[in-house]
Amino acid sequence: MKKYLFTLVIAAMAFAISNAQAHTGSSAPKKIVKKAAHHKAAPTANAGDEKEPDISKSLATDFHCELGNNVTIYKNAGDDKSIALRWHKKLHALERVGTTTGAIRFENRTLGLVWIGIPAKSMLLDSNKGQQLANECKTAEQMVAKPAAVPAIGLMATKS
Repeated sequence: MKKYLFTLVIAAMAFAISNAQAHTGSSAPKKIVKKAAHHKAAPTANAGDEKEPDISKSLATDFHCELGNNVTIYKNAGDDKSIALRWHKKLHALERVGTTTGAIRFENRTLGLVWIGIPAKSMLLDSNKGQQLANECKTAEQMVAKPAAVPAIGLMATKS
């Protein structure tokens, strides 16, 4: 039995070696083809070329954020599809994007800016870099601390 197993292993190795030599045998040299260099497409609009939105008839809302950051949002009364956002002394136009969560979301896809507003706070994100630019942004009304709710006396359990 051992002799049979030993013969089978030797035959398998010989077959594998001859098969490998057949594939690596001398054949016509292959041509080396260099891949064409990929050129990055020129951006359609540079960040500096962006047209500044008109805020002359807009209502401004100031947001105070963590780490001393400030954001100002400019809205036109009849237009809920777009806003202007002032961030670091630059004015950017953002367009509204629908959400399923009920949050208010505006984006500028060219610059990667995303403004998200929920009832408790708002935040500014950079979707190109995947990071937060400003968080915990609140208006003056949102910053006013609301008093804690006091339970009604009739609802409190009393021991007799």
